[in-house]
Amino acid sequence: MLIALLLALPVHGLWRLFGRRSPWPPRFLGLVGRIVGARRRIVGTPLRHDVVFVANHLSWIDILLLSGATGTAFIAKAELRRAPLVGWLCTLNATIFVSRADRMAVTAQIAQLRDTLARDWPVTLFPEGTTGDGVTLLPFKAALLAALDPPPPGVRVQPVRIDYGPATHELAWVGDEPGQHHAARVLKRRGSFVATLHFAEPFAPADHGNRKAIATEARRRIEAL
Repeated sequence: MLIALLLALPVHGLWRLFGRRSPWPPRFLGLVGRIVGARRRIVGTPLRHDVVFVANHLSWIDILLLSGATGTAFIAKAELRRAPLVGWLCTLNATIFVSRADRMAVTAQIAQLRDTLARDWPVTLFPEGTTGDGVTLLPFKAALLAALDPPPPGVRVQPVRIDYGPATHELAWVGDEPGQHHAARVLKRRGSFVATLHFAEPFAPADHGNRKAIATEARRRIEAL
């Protein structure tokens, strides 16, 4: 991982120096996904533009898989911004940090999400708000889907089911396990595993009314997978 980072950073810097959008953060994340043993399998056709992906959430490996497959930016909790190294790396991939405690900041966060979509970045939401066991979907939190109520012109929602197959019980980050413990457990695991990203049919959020209705429809489509 360190070698991959040291190789990717200078190239990324050159792209940014010339004012170009760099493809290297998602390429780096996709490579790290392979390093931790994930062999990505894609079912369905992911959109590339004007899309908000809505996915179930099993662990931080989801970010490696989705970024490598689609080049997406992510919405993440504000605490991650302060994490050594990881927080800085997140900023390189246009991460939108949100505070669960600061309700006054919601308007600004929605504006940032709309701005990211306007710059033609796919954006991924994990509406469960935490990681689950990969078997049961948790309730969806619809607050940030307010950015789609009303939606920017042309933007669609594409639900995604993430599945680690037989390795799910080993890799899902469930409960109060500290992040460093989970990371160590993943890195100690021998061999590889197939991680399926199942992209459902996208839908126009304007056809489903408000943010709660959008969240309900996205959840229904993921649950059906």
